[in-house]
Amino acid sequence: MGRTFIPSLLAGLLTFGSAVAVNNPIVSTQNGYIMGGLSEYVPGVNVFKGIPFGGVVSGASRWTHPPAASAWNGTLNATTFGPSCPTSMGGSTTSGDEDCLYLNVWTPETFTNTSNLPVYFWIYGGRFSGGSGSDLTYEASALAAKGLVVVTINYRLGALGFLAHPELNTEYNDKADNGTLPSGNYGFHDQLAALHWTNENINLFGGNISQITIGGQSAGAASALLHVYSPLSAGLFQGAIAESGARYPHDPITGSLATSYRNMSTAEAQGIAYLAQLNVSTIAEARNLSTATILSTSDTDTTFVGTPFANNEAYMEPPIYRPVLDGYALPQSYEETLANYLQNDVPVMTGNNKDESGASPGIAINQSTFESMNSAVFTPLGLYSKFQALFPVSSDVEASNQTNNFFRNQSLVSTHLWANLWAEGGANSSIYNYYWTHAPPGQSQGAFHGSELTYAFDNMPWGTTLNGAVLNWTSTDYQIADVLSSYWFNFISTGNPNGGNLTQWAPNSNTSKTAMMLGDAWQAVPVASDDVVEFFGEYFGNETAY
Repeated sequence: MGRTFIPSLLAGLLTFGSAVAVNNPIVSTQNGYIMGGLSEYVPGVNVFKGIPFGGVVSGASRWTHPPAASAWNGTLNATTFGPSCPTSMGGSTTSGDEDCLYLNVWTPETFTNTSNLPVYFWIYGGRFSGGSGSDLTYEASALAAKGLVVVTINYRLGALGFLAHPELNTEYNDKADNGTLPSGNYGFHDQLAALHWTNENINLFGGNISQITIGGQSAGAASALLHVYSPLSAGLFQGAIAESGARYPHDPITGSLATSYRNMSTAEAQGIAYLAQLNVSTIAEARNLSTATILSTSDTDTTFVGTPFANNEAYMEPPIYRPVLDGYALPQSYEETLANYLQNDVPVMTGNNKDESGASPGIAINQSTFESMNSAVFTPLGLYSKFQALFPVSSDVEASNQTNNFFRNQSLVSTHLWANLWAEGGANSSIYNYYWTHAPPGQSQGAFHGSELTYAFDNMPWGTTLNGAVLNWTSTDYQIADVLSSYWFNFISTGNPNGGNLTQWAPNSNTSKTAMMLGDAWQAVPVASDDVVEFFGEYFGNETAY
């Protein structure tokens, strides 16, 4: 598996019956002994890197559900990360290895197998086309030092992770006892395999298998919500964090985000076209192609072609290779799942960033473009006059400001309405929705998509936050990171972000219509005025639901 081992003699030298700090702790898992090391960033933390949770998924095993990892002799040297999964962002393949099903564990160095610490199971973002569990942005030493066990994972990406094809459906159905193993969601099944591994082993690293919170950002948030929606994940986690996550199913911008999905018929047609692009006609032939060839084709969908959103820059096309409504991992649409109370009823913390999903401090929209762009959307719905009254403009400056105002309102109202749908369907668990407003220093993109991550992981200054650059953090940033990570710690520990001296964060309520502002202030803010909430309700009611 590309990992190194040390003689099995060492495996008997260390035990964990009492809390003793160990530089190179050894843990006996179901598959064999694992030796970790000390965090290079924070004292008092052990890290176990590159633990196999799945087997071979390359060659003849490409596009198969992840097999269990094989047992090993000796002791696995888990002090370096395993290979990342190959990525396909920008149409070019980066380094990686198809056999990439590895995970990593951070835990306080005084852990024992009876510590019962809360567990954070993290899924990276990257539009289902890029990312890695070893990304420095997700370095979790600081969270472990607070008293958490953190797991980060790899999962297959792009066409390797989300190709659907009729031939694959036939192949899987022939293997399945009940004929229900459809293709298209291998990346999700990788996550599920890692989640099972966590439930079976994490107590050995000091974790509490009865308090696992699954979390992620962007495509990771979409993944966390898929586990909330999926019956396959039932009972495997007790809470979920979706950063830049939950949207009302009728919100059309959902189609632009990683939180969207494809219907199986569409995904199969795309799979057939994909093989034709590769100049092969069968899955067997495609399995013989190189990784670079497999990820060489364009992975941009055409969701908005021929719609009123086609010329709106806020509605960027999603990647083709994203989750599939397959009737198995995802049996029903988001709306149907919530309305029929089919989701896993766990507390959810989710929200939006100020400068994402169409909003940006540098946006420049002139009045003419603003009017034509929005008339195309709202005139056919009979809502353009209402839109003009709520978001009036008489200059180019106002057009830019109102564009930001509109999309920020859309994000806040959309998540609020999603939380209302959650409650209306019968769910009992609370939804804590937030609005992140702080712009990291030394950049001009504001509170951009993903800007909260370094604060939530509290990993300054070693965490990266913008194009791989470490920014010039101030004392204010450190204070914000301490508060934000404390909210995250509390939620992971109890399913409720409140505790200590933190400002009270009330769960979503249809009567209060508020979200919790995080970053530049710590306070409840209205998701929008009542007339704006009503407008978005009418607008969304005219759009197709996910």
